[in-house]
Amino acid sequence: MQAVTFERVVAHVVERFLGDDDDARPARVLVDGHPSTRPEALADALVEPLRAAGRPVARVRVRDFLRPASLRLERGRRDPDALLEEWIDVGGLNREVLTGIVRRGRWLPSLRDPATDRATRAAYVDAAPGTVVVLDGSLALGRGLDVDLAVHLALQPATETRNTPLDEAWTLAAYGRYRREAQPERRADVVARVDHPDRPALVLPD
Repeated sequence: MQAVTFERVVAHVVERFLGDDDDARPARVLVDGHPSTRPEALADALVEPLRAAGRPVARVRVRDFLRPASLRLERGRRDPDALLEEWIDVGGLNREVLTGIVRRGRWLPSLRDPATDRATRAAYVDAAPGTVVVLDGSLALGRGLDVDLAVHLALQPATETRNTPLDEAWTLAAYGRYRREAQPERRADVVARVDHPDRPALVLPD
């Protein structure tokens, strides 16, 4: 592992998109992590450096592509297996954003409001050449999302438990199963350990 700053993690991810032999082709990056790692903060931080490097950005959130509540909560509001298996609308995300931007040259900013459970009725956006989709979410690796680069913000189980509010303790079983089955630290292209958010560490390949 290499101790780095947050800014260095951002630069490391951005560098993966620079010097691409075909920088006119859309690219897709997923930032995945337990909610306490704030994957949305890293995803947001990627936007301006990518734009400064000449890459248009489509900023998207997994939480805006959840399945309808009638489906994702069919087994109850606190079922950890459903949280892992049923909440993300993988087909919708691929169709409307991740695969769609490559095949049809357009993307949908959101599909469903997670608070109201209503369709957002967002309009499609035409993708400029070289657009990078920057997507953030949790429990998202190993689900079949069509991305080119996966970033995982990793925590030790003890840190994960400590950072989880008491009323969300039921989710810990989902994250434990996620570590065992999806093995996000093995699956991701970039892994940063963030047990100490002010002192992240990049996990370098052997």
